[in-house]
Amino acid sequence: MQDITRIFDILDKQKNSLPLENALNAKVNGEWKPTSSFEFWVRASRVSYALWALGLQKDDKVAIISNNRPEWNILDMGMLQAGIINVPLYTTLSAQETQFILNDCGAKLIFVSDALLYEKVKSIRSQLSEVKDIISFEKIEGVTFWGDFILKGELNQKDKQLEEVKKSILPDDIATLIYTSGTTGNPKGVMLTHNNLVSNVWGTRTLMPAGYKAKALSFLPLCHVYERMLTYVYMYCGISIYYAQSMETIVDNMKEVKPDAFSAVPRLLEKVYDKIVAKGKELKGVKRALFFWALDLGLKYELDGANGLYYEMQLWLANKLIFNKWREALGGNVKAIVSGGAALQPRLARVFWAAKIVVLEGYGLTETSPVIAVNNTNRKNAVRIGTVGPVIEGVEVKIAEDGEILCKGPNVMKGYYKRPDLTAEVIDADGFFHTGDIGVMENGRFLKITDRKKEIFKTSGGKYIAPQALENKFKESPFIEQMMVVGENMKFASALIVPSFAHLKSWCEIKSIPYESNESVIRNPDVIARIQSEVNGFNENFGQTEQIKKFILLPVEWTPNSGDLTQKLSLKRKVIAERNKDAIEKMYGE
Repeated sequence: MQDITRIFDILDKQKNSLPLENALNAKVNGEWKPTSSFEFWVRASRVSYALWALGLQKDDKVAIISNNRPEWNILDMGMLQAGIINVPLYTTLSAQETQFILNDCGAKLIFVSDALLYEKVKSIRSQLSEVKDIISFEKIEGVTFWGDFILKGELNQKDKQLEEVKKSILPDDIATLIYTSGTTGNPKGVMLTHNNLVSNVWGTRTLMPAGYKAKALSFLPLCHVYERMLTYVYMYCGISIYYAQSMETIVDNMKEVKPDAFSAVPRLLEKVYDKIVAKGKELKGVKRALFFWALDLGLKYELDGANGLYYEMQLWLANKLIFNKWREALGGNVKAIVSGGAALQPRLARVFWAAKIVVLEGYGLTETSPVIAVNNTNRKNAVRIGTVGPVIEGVEVKIAEDGEILCKGPNVMKGYYKRPDLTAEVIDADGFFHTGDIGVMENGRFLKITDRKKEIFKTSGGKYIAPQALENKFKESPFIEQMMVVGENMKFASALIVPSFAHLKSWCEIKSIPYESNESVIRNPDVIARIQSEVNGFNENFGQTEQIKKFILLPVEWTPNSGDLTQKLSLKRKVIAERNKDAIEKMYGE
């Protein structure tokens, strides 16, 4: 990979060595519209010219607030080869959070995808002193249009300048500023260099089980480093990228595109699994019996035929009768799903693997570009269910005395933007990044995440509680959608539980229990008793001091929009605890 030292080198490589007629694809007016590798390269160059024509210079910052679409990638490559730093923002951020980030980085230009996002930026425009213009990918009256921006580049072509600037950009130059929301305080701008991201592409280049001219479906936000880095891997491998229209159309888009690969977060896989099981419960007689026989078989799956020949023969039959329909629902051609962002329940990994749907769980952070470790079927002895796999090539991991995972390598960020104090807190004198996650190495090779360092707490009896371990296990229940364990400095552990209301509604119908609203149903004694039964069952997996002694049911799901979750869907524990302070106090008062 000596020819690839900057991110934009990947585009040059694709154009010259792995050209595609359908490098980037979006659905427009009901039809998939392709952008070829050559068109991608031409338009990226025009982006560079247009940015210079607007007076932007090397190291200026430009923000993108947009859904996933080809324009995102074209703008990204055009910026990077012009030496301009890309600052991507979540479309779901509040106006206040958006304002903070745009001012903190000093963005000169803002690109938005549509009128709704334009209105959000317009509402804070007077507070953005550095911004020269707002440009929209879609036509909005009175707003600079993307097509006109590209035309400006075409009319101000500067090929010689572009080649000179590209040569001047070093691997250690900052490519992007990605702001992490965190669970408290203002977002921090993570400075990632070209080398940070390129090293991660190199370390995961063998991850894809499908190669040149394969297809990938993309729907996780490109503003998150996880999906963005994977798109660079797709480009490097010559894999065509198809962007789902929305989260609601994913299933339909999968059937149309028939992707070889896609990335997902565990929550999405949980929802897919829950929907499959719900449909299984609607079956009658022999069909229902066969479905749950296959499901039970899948939950016992072990790699490499470890369950023996008789099990493998049964699994072959289950795949012929039941699991083939699961694969068809995902397009029928999926060779791998890359899972990251949170812990994947091992039972889900087992049942998907049993169904010949390979789920490769990985681990990393924005600060590590992001991958530190990942399961990989294309490497020898590189898959272990229940772990995040072996550490990738070129990266070093060690476990500190307190169990914290420390990481060192070319993937570790340059630092937090304008915050050397915070940088010094997480990168030690030896260059190790302190992840804040607790983990162990299984068999000396496979990394397993057990909890977040800052989230572990003590009860008043001095016993340590690792909340994530409890939460991940309890969420295996079809009745439990979300859960947060509490009990710091208290006599015992308790929990706030958001039920799975879709499942609960079906259960109430079967039991002839009235379901007027979420608020009323969580007060129903029969419902509380049913959840208590679930809690009792899962408590058996834990020691006496870890078990959930009491719980409270909540009527509304936690989301980023409600302010209870980060954009990466992590619990904002302090926020949730404060909002439910009275309920928690009452629970312990009783």
